Amino acid sequence: MQIIPVASGKGGVGKSLLSANLAIALGQAGKKVILVDLDLGASNLHLVIGQTAAKAGIGTYLTGQSTFEELVQPTDYKNVYFIAGDSEIPGLTSLKAGKKNDLIKKFNSLDADYLILDLGAGTHLTILDMFLLSPQGIVVTAPTVTAILNGYLFLKNVMFRMMYNTFKKGSPAYSYLETLKKDSSSLQRMYITNLLGTLEEKDPKNTALFKMRMEKFHPRLVLNMVDDPKDADRAIKIRRSCQQYLGIDIEHLGILFRDTMQDRALTSRLPVVVYKPQSILAQAIYRVAEKIIQSETISFDDDYDITQNADASFENAAEEAAADFHTRMSYVEELAGTGALSVGELSELIAQQQFELTRLKNENNLLKRKLVKAVQQGFKV
Repeated sequence: MQIIPVASGKGGVGKSLLSANLAIALGQAGKKVILVDLDLGASNLHLVIGQTAAKAGIGTYLTGQSTFEELVQPTDYKNVYFIAGDSEIPGLTSLKAGKKNDLIKKFNSLDADYLILDLGAGTHLTILDMFLLSPQGIVVTAPTVTAILNGYLFLKNVMFRMMYNTFKKGSPAYSYLETLKKDSSSLQRMYITNLLGTLEEKDPKNTALFKMRMEKFHPRLVLNMVDDPKDADRAIKIRRSCQQYLGIDIEHLGILFRDTMQDRALTSRLPVVVYKPQSILAQAIYRVAEKIIQSETISFDDDYDITQNADASFENAAEEAAADFHTRMSYVEELAGTGALSVGELSELIAQQQFELTRLKNENNLLKRKLVKAVQQGFKV
């Protein structure tokens, strides 16, 4: 079974669109597919495939209200099965290690040709671990500055998570990473390719294992919402950044042009490959499906088991990296170094940051005035 986690690092780039339509395209090709809604903070994948809200889903299973077997439901599409997410149950975006590991084991026990996991946006620990269930996950991004930046940020956090899964607690490399992590922005601002040299000196055995897993790791990229054919060059530049700074080679699965047909398909509660199979968007998805069918299923080594690592210390570093201004700017520097971002786009990004800083200053000044007023009123009393 080939597991295909689909992530984005940022919402609104068409991740669920690709997941749903890809599942149906593979099913039409005679492959048994199980599609899972793991966007647990905002589960709505059932709407994309035209299904009614399921009574049993990931949420009801994790809360003990249903068995895992009850989750796998047939759909109206040949060879395609669906597991709903249940966004209405609170706390699902942050799974504890035991529940997450149980879910991973259940996924691995499923019988299918393809297991497609539609992950949530962001770099939460659960999302990173689910993405690392396979070396062949898909990252969906768009040509916009923020989408590219977040997609790259996501892959870099995946690499750090892989490090923590490889360098076990107590190893020299783990201790070194923990030292660096005291300043999370410094850790995240380091290039993986440069960091490897130091890790090799401190822990040659485990670093060799990590490098072997890096060679196995081949994430795939889909560039969505493309308006101009020139935007397709972005994929090449992103790949160059990943090679130079992360030490990984990503495969370019294809581009999806923006197509108004998708909006009509959603209104009709039909996936676009069903609503209009001859549309530009549907044909692009079929090409992606064909590449996946032709690809060899690969996996990490037998000793790579993320369910054995219950350490959640990396989570804080990942979340801080996503929010930290200086870390974010370091990613901009890396992408700018390989031309993935143009001078104009850098200017736009700086303007956005300045606007955000101005807004925060104004909010801060407003709060200060309110506090001063409250204190003065207190003295009058």
